Amino acid sequence: MAWSSLLLLAAAATAAEEPAPIEAHAVFTPQAVPGSDGFVHLAYELDVTNFYAGTGPLNLGLLEVFASGASKPLASFSGAALAGLLGPGKALEANNSLPIEAGMHAVLFVWLTLPKTQPLPALLRHRLVFKTAKGQTQVATDVPVAVDSTRPVVIAAPLRSNAKAVQWLVDEGPGHAQSHHWGSLVAENGRLTIPQRHAIDFFGLDAKGHAITVPSDKLASSLPGDWTGFDAEVVAVADGVVRNARDGVPDHRPLAPMEQPTEMTAEALYGNFVILEIAPHVFVHYAHLRQGSLRVKTGERIQRGTVLARLGVSGSAGAPHLHFHVASSAGFAPSQGLPFVFERFTLTGRGSEDDMLDLSKDASLDHPVGMRGVMPLHGDLIGF
Repeated sequence: MAWSSLLLLAAAATAAEEPAPIEAHAVFTPQAVPGSDGFVHLAYELDVTNFYAGTGPLNLGLLEVFASGASKPLASFSGAALAGLLGPGKALEANNSLPIEAGMHAVLFVWLTLPKTQPLPALLRHRLVFKTAKGQTQVATDVPVAVDSTRPVVIAAPLRSNAKAVQWLVDEGPGHAQSHHWGSLVAENGRLTIPQRHAIDFFGLDAKGHAITVPSDKLASSLPGDWTGFDAEVVAVADGVVRNARDGVPDHRPLAPMEQPTEMTAEALYGNFVILEIAPHVFVHYAHLRQGSLRVKTGERIQRGTVLARLGVSGSAGAPHLHFHVASSAGFAPSQGLPFVFERFTLTGRGSEDDMLDLSKDASLDHPVGMRGVMPLHGDLIGF
């Protein structure tokens, strides 16, 4: 049966459909967060296991998401939309299906978008439609995922603009399933976590949207000071206590080859860093800070707006930027990434890494929009 025919039948089970021998669950309970696009988003991961060794491959062709008790789906993912739920380096087969081999699993990174006026469902129900190697249709019709109605933490700006860096590119940010942040799962001590679920790499940009002062053909020989955001002040987003910090790791040349970390810890990944506890089970992680710039120490209680350090290029950073995320733990591997909203920022446009490195292309800042109480999304250009 062709996938086009299968998708026409998927809205209602038929006598030919069998229950799919899968186990599926959410890695972490999703928490709703308003985004800069005017919608409410739920970011979560479905871990789907083709459970039995003798089943043979199951080919996923359709995922539908329903509010519990509803007959009309909130979202339906097939073809290109389904491919958009796959992590870094993953792709569908030529027939637009995702094969899951017997005894193996796959993770779907679901970015669910809801109008602000729509009531938030307390429970989501998922329907997954598979095709076996023999052409049979198998369906999992009731995969539940609870929704956390707790409002995300509200924080102030993590960076202070200066004469050079007047705006920031939200790179590898929320809503981008193929980012190295959201797509990085960590398995340790019996738990699966995604510490960087809502992480952002902030690249400093000048008024024209440029992250560098040298032409793109000179990038390989650029120095940290050639990057607009380098040495910008990094500040506390709220009152809190410094739970971990490190200085002394040298800043390296941008875009230089780097050794792969041997362990999933802050010390192995972050270079120079600060981890700030701002509420019970809410920790703010700042990474890749400039060597010698830290002004705080572990155990110190600080106030919102305090300068913590300066933006650098230490640790696993290809170029000067601030890695920023909020998580449930001061440790890296044990923590789950949490959503957050900024009290206020200005949305100045949209951009990409390619845009910020192209000196011949200027960003349009004709219609800046003030934002309050929302989370910036991947590709936003923002000012604090």
